[in-house]
Amino acid sequence: MREIVVVPYDEKWPEMFNVESFLIKALLGDVAKSIHHIGSTSVPGLSAKPVIDILLEVSDINELDQCTPAMVNAGYTARGENGITGRRYFIKGGDQRSHQVHAFSVGDIQILRHLAFRDYLRKNRAVARDYAEIKRRAVLSYKNDAQRYSACKTDFIEHYLQLSLMERE
Repeated sequence: MREIVVVPYDEKWPEMFNVESFLIKALLGDVAKSIHHIGSTSVPGLSAKPVIDILLEVSDINELDQCTPAMVNAGYTARGENGITGRRYFIKGGDQRSHQVHAFSVGDIQILRHLAFRDYLRKNRAVARDYAEIKRRAVLSYKNDAQRYSACKTDFIEHYLQLSLMERE
């Protein structure tokens, strides 16, 4: 069973993203159009689960499906859409997860949502601190229950996601 932990920001996270981004680009070639560091590990100073979230924009999700064996050979487990239509989700590290890739076709609304929320947290340090506190409380209450941990953060994320999207308009 995977235990959820939230740790202080680690200065190594951007480099871990860069290394994995280079690997993914090498594996996928022209199928990979853009690779972004998202999630809490992409926000300087924000406490997070020590899992690097990667947003992968691909030319066509069906072309990415043809590359699944290469991702698996690189240590990833393919999880299909995993609850989000149009996504391809890959995890690396099993119970000691180190990376997760959220892949969408260029232009998918989920790309905008992820980047808007990340950028909002980067610009609004007080909101990022509040988010860290919610995560700390959630992990204390639901250490081994990923669904309940995530549910604890949902209202906060939705509120600030909407604000971040309004800011972008």
